[in-house]
Amino acid sequence: MKIGVLQFFSWPGRHGPLEEVYARALERIDIMESGGFDAVWLAEHHFTTFSVCPSVHMLGVMAAARTRRLRIGTAVSLAALYHPLRLAEEVALLDMLSGGRVNWGAGRGFAHSEFQAFGVPPEQSAERFREAVEIVLQSWTQERLNFKGAHFDFDDVEVLPKPLQQPHPPVWMAATSETAIDWAASRGFSILMDPHASMADIGRKRRYYATKLEEAGFADDGRDIPMARLLALGPTLGEAEEIARRGAQWIVDSYSGPQHAHRKAMPPRTYDGKEPVQHYLDSVILHGTPQSVVEHIHRLREEIGLNYLMCAPLSRATFRLLADEVVPRL
Repeated sequence: MKIGVLQFFSWPGRHGPLEEVYARALERIDIMESGGFDAVWLAEHHFTTFSVCPSVHMLGVMAAARTRRLRIGTAVSLAALYHPLRLAEEVALLDMLSGGRVNWGAGRGFAHSEFQAFGVPPEQSAERFREAVEIVLQSWTQERLNFKGAHFDFDDVEVLPKPLQQPHPPVWMAATSETAIDWAASRGFSILMDPHASMADIGRKRRYYATKLEEAGFADDGRDIPMARLLALGPTLGEAEEIARRGAQWIVDSYSGPQHAHRKAMPPRTYDGKEPVQHYLDSVILHGTPQSVVEHIHRLREEIGLNYLMCAPLSRATFRLLADEVVPRL
């Protein structure tokens, strides 16, 4: 079982200096380096205090400079918003400077505000994302890039540097919808599974992905499939539930709140017919004492094939308990 941390850079209510958000995150990364964590996965968002990290590659260089063992993951590089050659250069440079420790996760994003600000029509986002991924991978593996697509056209471009990891860093595609899973499986890509799906939905999608991989002629065995899970830990079940409830409210207000009312790139969430906060408590957030959560993780390994847990701790206390009491038991 591999354990990683999905690191958000939340600034709730704009409380305190923003620089403290980054200082706390870097302190966490120091602890991950000395503990048994496999990777930190940096979350990219724009124009929101939900997570103030517009450049996971820049933050990744900082994380790499403070560590020697920990892998540096992107969860995700929002490929549809980048010029693909710039994206290829930045990730390759991060891989070079980190000594070959990059886990590259790519996704198209979902927020209408991001697409609008960057001039990407939402209806083109999936096609732009897939084209960008192809360009990045070809630029890493070919001496000179030649590419003709619907949105980008390159003739005999040498993209430097190449990544230190050869033929390229390990690659994952964020896949929430069945359409995204279909495409990732058809290309043989491993996937990142999102933190907002219910446990049951994660298991169903994992089985669906395995089926689609096999249909496309690719093997499922031996793949690390990070499943992102919101996490709340406390010394008692009641304290953990209170952390989970506060976290769920923050998620609903920030991620699914009114500022996303116009998003068009993703289907609307139904919350299984429940009030949103209760849905997160009942079906999404892993919460409990360290011992009860360890037992739950072991069950998920058997029930849904969990082999890589990407935790998103919902409080500083949760992160400390994760590092001190959960990771050593896994």
